[in-house]
Amino acid sequence: MIEMPKAYDFSATEERLYQWWEENGWFKPEARPDDAQPFVISIPPPNITGELHMGHAMFVALEDLMIRRARMQGRAALWVPGVDHAGIATQLQVEKLLRSEGTSRLEVGRDEFLRRTWEWKEKYGSHITRQLRRLGASCDWDRERFTLDEGLSAAVREAFVRLYRMGLIYQGEYLVNWSPGLQTAVSDLEVEHHQEQGTLYYFNYPVMGGGFLPVATTRPETIMGDTAVAVHPDDDRYTEYIGKTALVPILNREIPIIADEYVDMTFGTGALKITPGHDLNDFEIGKRHGLAIISAMNKDVTMNEQAGPYAGLDREEARAKIWADMTAAGLTIRTEPYTTNVPRSQRGGEIVEPMISKQWFVNAKPMAEMALAAVHSGRITIVPDHFIKIWDNWLENIRPWCISRQLWWGHRIPVWTCEACGHQTIVTVDPAHCEQCGSSRLVQDPDVLDTWFSSGLWPFSTLGWPEQTADLARFYPTDVMETGYDILFFWVARMVMSAALFTNDIPFHTVYLHGLVRDGNGRKMSKTYGNVTDPIDVIRQFGADALRFTLLTGGTPGNDLNLAIERVESNRNFANKIWNVTRFVTRSFERVDASDQPSDLMAAYSTADRWILSRLGQTITNVDRLMDGYLFGEAGRQIYEFLWNEFADWYVEIAKVQIGAGGAVAWTTLSVLVTVLDHGLRLLHPFIPFVTEETWQQLRSAALAADIGISPAEGWSKALIIADWPRPILDDPAAAADFELLRELIRRIRNARAEQGVEPSRYIPAIIAAGDKLTLMESQRDLLVALARLDDHGLTIATTATSPAQAVTLALGPLTCYLPLAGMIDLSAERARLEKEEAGLATQIDRLVGLLNSPFAEKAPEAVVRKEREKLAGLEAGRREILERLAELG
Repeated sequence: MIEMPKAYDFSATEERLYQWWEENGWFKPEARPDDAQPFVISIPPPNITGELHMGHAMFVALEDLMIRRARMQGRAALWVPGVDHAGIATQLQVEKLLRSEGTSRLEVGRDEFLRRTWEWKEKYGSHITRQLRRLGASCDWDRERFTLDEGLSAAVREAFVRLYRMGLIYQGEYLVNWSPGLQTAVSDLEVEHHQEQGTLYYFNYPVMGGGFLPVATTRPETIMGDTAVAVHPDDDRYTEYIGKTALVPILNREIPIIADEYVDMTFGTGALKITPGHDLNDFEIGKRHGLAIISAMNKDVTMNEQAGPYAGLDREEARAKIWADMTAAGLTIRTEPYTTNVPRSQRGGEIVEPMISKQWFVNAKPMAEMALAAVHSGRITIVPDHFIKIWDNWLENIRPWCISRQLWWGHRIPVWTCEACGHQTIVTVDPAHCEQCGSSRLVQDPDVLDTWFSSGLWPFSTLGWPEQTADLARFYPTDVMETGYDILFFWVARMVMSAALFTNDIPFHTVYLHGLVRDGNGRKMSKTYGNVTDPIDVIRQFGADALRFTLLTGGTPGNDLNLAIERVESNRNFANKIWNVTRFVTRSFERVDASDQPSDLMAAYSTADRWILSRLGQTITNVDRLMDGYLFGEAGRQIYEFLWNEFADWYVEIAKVQIGAGGAVAWTTLSVLVTVLDHGLRLLHPFIPFVTEETWQQLRSAALAADIGISPAEGWSKALIIADWPRPILDDPAAAADFELLRELIRRIRNARAEQGVEPSRYIPAIIAAGDKLTLMESQRDLLVALARLDDHGLTIATTATSPAQAVTLALGPLTCYLPLAGMIDLSAERARLEKEEAGLATQIDRLVGLLNSPFAEKAPEAVVRKEREKLAGLEAGRREILERLAELG
């Protein structure tokens, strides 16, 4: 037999095993029989621009765990991989590349820009998927998709055309979030609001006919777009102004003074300037009152002709100039610091400007109602369920979804306008002629679709929709959508809405949400803080298994996880522990012969055998319950506790004694070792696939080479990745209870030895009054001697016994154990040592008592005095313990 190396080398193992799994086709659902029940997950497609971060590592660990377990349960497990074209992010990368070459997107033109972007995608686009492989992602890479590939592009066009024909897609002018840096509209979900220090400006709005209406604003530059001033109808301060006309400062344009209940009477002065062209709430007020909508800015957020003398100024410059001119005109009152929510582009970081723009929109309300019904009917479960309230709030208040983007990289909107008659042709295939007048003078809409439009089709478009493919028929709906809670609305809600409309079904039955991965101190990982942990660096140092196990066991569904590198290192040690246990088991085959196999294995099991097999069964049952409930962290922790604290720390030590007995006992013990290790590795495989596969292969090879009749019930499969998920073998509560009593006795003896300072190598006498556990204790004599370091000749086990003088007494329910002190320590030397220690403590106590009774206690700071009193209490407690110990010695 080839002996296992002394240490597990993850760096020489992980990539080799991954390649072996993939080459054998074990990542494919076809690895299971044709009639196997499918289990399907669609990967949250990372951006082609992406670098692996801890969020990716988290979703890979969780999804791979679910896929590997389902595969071992006999299901046709399919994990569909893919990447997203990431419209804005990718375009920014290529524009940056062009700038480095001294040119720009506009200079090279659309066709050349797209050619360069596809070239960039081919060069860099697979980088992220290579990194996912390093984590052990067992995806079916033959089914990998890209959101701009031919099939998904056809799905996007089909969805757009269907929505248009249903009357749910329309083009119109509406207030959108305009990103001046990106020069495109962005959705509400792509805007991040930051609490920032600003200024609240108070000024007088002139009223026609005389007088002023005091108003407050955080954005004086938008005064140029005001089309009303509003007050609350119940605000007695301003009732007389309702219906009058105000004059826009500097411009003197006439605008109405209106009453609207939206106005907060406690904010600022209680009077609100209304700018429908630059504020969403004002836009809604404007619709209610039929106000004009004026946009006072250009797309580059310079002021336009509507701003009069400020045209051409940047919005920040205009703010300062307008305020200065209003001050000169005697219209300003005061300014004060004010904390405000500043909308910034998630991608570019610049301040987003609400702006009227002609865009394409989806009326998402009918789809949102279907998504709400899917969750509330119980067809879709959200884990954890407290996110349902957030789900409801967003979908119940959903607004029109702006789906057009002023970009070049992405799915171009399938709308062609006829230059001859103006008719819009909206079809799935590029038209040659106008469907109304027949002209060939067609111009396609220059905009592309929001990236989330194509991502919303992901669960079914990746399986072939709108074509009725074999994959779509077999693998849809999928099973679980696992993703971060931060994109519940960005992505998950849109998938559910799209699936309900286009497939008349749910896209998955469960939404599992994980939290953010933070640093060890709970701070968000950020380059600003300098606390970003690169998963690839961690893998190189500790291995993929250690990182996976840390992420999987460190948190609970929907909650953020604090990642401490010390925990990753600890879990690397767990992998080493598994390796060392396997090494012991494989070497034990040399000490057992096939002829020693008992005729009745169940009858041959010892109490310890029955205990560990019962605990194995309980662990399997608990793990199944926890994993079925998506409590993966607790499941992993229980496997860890069982394998380390019960199997490795206890049963392996017992096995050394039992194998030493030889014969049928040795064969039976080895069979239990193999069974528990085999089942434990199967349980652990979804969590830490590499070390479990490598050690399982070592175990399999050793068992097959020895050929002594020890193997799993179903025989050895070729690989752990396709082995059957474990099931309980034995449940013997009585034997388990007996062994727990024995284990507790050994623990108590070990503790007593430590307390008495007995050297580890010393064997000590003991007297056990076993009562009705006499037979049990006598049968476990060898284990007591070996594990508690008891002197075999000095060990007495009887039904009853009298306590000897000067002995430590250990009471454990049905039995009592006496440990004679004379057998553990040199009484004279120990007494002398304790007397010397007690005298030293007495001296310290006397000194402190004197100090605390002196003027020091009145003059010293209270905290210092309290510290001295605490020190005195500790010394007195220590002295009492020593006096009690001296009393025991007699």
